[in-house]
Amino acid sequence: MEIRPILSTLMRHKVAAALIVLEIALSCAIVCNALFLIAERIDRMHKPSGVAENELVRIQAASLRQLSGDDDINKSVSLEYLDTLRKVPGVTQATLANQIPFGGSSNNSSVNLTPNQQQSTLNAAIYMDGGGLLKTFGLRLVSGRDFTADEYQDLAVLQKAGDKAHIPAAIINRAMAEKMFPGENAVGKVFYSFTDTPIRVVGMVEELARPNSFDLGQYTMIFPLRNFQAGQNYILRTEPGRRAEVLKAAVDALKRTDPNLLVVNQDTLGEIRANYFENDRAMAWMLVVVIVALLLVTALGIVGLASFWVQQRTKQIGIRRALGATRAQILRYFQTENFLLASAGITLGMLLAYAINQLLMAKYELPRLPLYYLPIGAGVLWLLGQIAVYGPARRAALVPPAIATRTA
Repeated sequence: MEIRPILSTLMRHKVAAALIVLEIALSCAIVCNALFLIAERIDRMHKPSGVAENELVRIQAASLRQLSGDDDINKSVSLEYLDTLRKVPGVTQATLANQIPFGGSSNNSSVNLTPNQQQSTLNAAIYMDGGGLLKTFGLRLVSGRDFTADEYQDLAVLQKAGDKAHIPAAIINRAMAEKMFPGENAVGKVFYSFTDTPIRVVGMVEELARPNSFDLGQYTMIFPLRNFQAGQNYILRTEPGRRAEVLKAAVDALKRTDPNLLVVNQDTLGEIRANYFENDRAMAWMLVVVIVALLLVTALGIVGLASFWVQQRTKQIGIRRALGATRAQILRYFQTENFLLASAGITLGMLLAYAINQLLMAKYELPRLPLYYLPIGAGVLWLLGQIAVYGPARRAALVPPAIATRTA
């Protein structure tokens, strides 16, 4: 099909053509970036935790007896609760932990490789292991070992040690190991954090997600510290499929043991993850609505303009039909015309998409828009344009040759 007659017609309707090109350009730019943001949110929501999510429940509880802040009472109450929870039918493992993946808490510490380092190597989340944390969480130890009994100490004792405070061992996740010791085996290496003395890496787990602050990097470390302060997390690993049942039974058992029990939270890790990413989920759906609404408006604009042009060119179409143009040729004419307009709009839209992404990178520290989102957005707009123009183009193709004489 000759393109020149189509371009000639479009040049006689510059304003209308420019408006539809601009509309498609804006749609393309916004759709490309919105799809990218949706993918970012979905990827964030599916971030692996490294733990046995379908087997874990969390009870965050304290007793009125712990309000005094006495270390001995805190320890006695915590151990009493743990002993009660381990006896609940369906509980396979139980431990105390200061944090849990996606729990929203923020117990972090800077990490250095030398004692007098001016700028920290990284910032890592601290998990305190009250005993059996690896087995309870279901963490996969890929090198090294678990903590030994003599490496555990009470946090209250460590805090009172002052300059003599020393954490003898740590287990870190792979991301932290690769950041500190790239290409090397981290087990046996030392680093500095939390105290002024070196901490030796005794093990490395494949994955263990941060409870919060993902922008600081997925670096986590486990210390053999028993934290008996009020409000700690009692983590229970249950038999598969019995989380809800075990959670209810565990809370009931604690309340029977201690009438002064204060339950702050009681939930499964699945619920903790869902709550943590609630805003991300809402943002993703909002962007989906924006994309759908934007594409609908763009499609209506294409339909409206094409219908207007068909009405304006009825006599011209009739003449072409009288001169031998087939219905298929008329249909292709309008589809080609729309394709040219869409192509111009998409080209401009890609440039706008890149500009918008640069702005988002500068203002909100978002990553660079991958180039493959541009052809995705272009494909969506091209397909939308062809679908939207089909109705008006088909009506144009149905104009009979006789209309050329009736409208003369």
